[in-house]
Amino acid sequence: MQVQLTNRQQHILWATVRHYIATAEPVGSKALIEEYDLGVSSATIRNVMGVLEKSGLLYQPHTSAGRVPSDSGYRIYVDRLITPSETLAKEVELALQNRLHWEDWSLEALLQGAAQILATLSGCISLITMPQTNTALLRHLQLVQIETGRIMLIVVTDNYETHSRLMDLSPTREETKLDPEVIDRELQIVSNFLNTHLRGQSLLELGNLDWSQLNQEFQRYGEFLKNSVAELSRKKLAPTATNIMVRGVAEVLRQPEFSQLQQVQTIIHLLEEEQEQLGRLIFEEPEVEDHSKPRVTVRIGTENPLEPMRTCTLITSTYRRGSVPVGSVGVLGPTRLDYEGAIAVVAAAADYLSEAFS
Repeated sequence: MQVQLTNRQQHILWATVRHYIATAEPVGSKALIEEYDLGVSSATIRNVMGVLEKSGLLYQPHTSAGRVPSDSGYRIYVDRLITPSETLAKEVELALQNRLHWEDWSLEALLQGAAQILATLSGCISLITMPQTNTALLRHLQLVQIETGRIMLIVVTDNYETHSRLMDLSPTREETKLDPEVIDRELQIVSNFLNTHLRGQSLLELGNLDWSQLNQEFQRYGEFLKNSVAELSRKKLAPTATNIMVRGVAEVLRQPEFSQLQQVQTIIHLLEEEQEQLGRLIFEEPEVEDHSKPRVTVRIGTENPLEPMRTCTLITSTYRRGSVPVGSVGVLGPTRLDYEGAIAVVAAAADYLSEAFS
């Protein structure tokens, strides 16, 4: 938003937003005079607040009340007037390091633990998605003959998830007439070939193998393997956005913004019934030049595309394996939240998870 503000206007906007975040009460000039050393009179503050209101950055919920920030006011506050809290970022980092033990816990337990720490330190609803399956790396691949004419492809990823797919050989094909022991030996050779060429690569690469490198005597497996492997990577291992770790709901719903039952029901419906849309939104990244560093995205109020979130702020970042985003971490709360702290918490959690997955 391109709104030109003087230093005085920026300072008074900063103080107004900060005071409203702390009190949840409309802010008047008297409160700012008492709480902040602005160096100007109450009349000057009122005049400046009037200018900020005309600019759409503040508004009055009632004619006799003080002013509260609009979504546009919060946007300028976030983009221009604050710096994420280094102290809270360090607190998050230490909490994650001290309480989580990667060598002893399952992946799901670790992410649940991280989500709880994130919710406790941010005071918001924390949201962490499970790693996207199609960005996992291949650890092992095996072809096994189940019965005559039927083969199972088994894929094990580097996080020890297992996926399988049954593949049928046409009954008219010559290989189905071979001795089962011969097929077993050939399948082992083909498995070795696939492991040699694919181990350590993303599952997205499963369908891109150059099958012409396969020895001529095994070419009969090539076409159906190529099609089956491509389908496995495209469908069976397609990314899902519905598996989200959610923590901190009870604490957030105590905020005055959620004092009405309908508001509570709206948030619960979002978290329970619209996880797929929510997950895709959380994992969505802005276009940036440097993809090696986590980037924090802040969506304030009406900037959120999902209707139930129009009164909330969503702060997200991705965690990565190297430069590849594999999952997302975020917090959801009212637009009246501690942005300095919440942004720092999300960035620190994304950094920690990225280091762990790398």
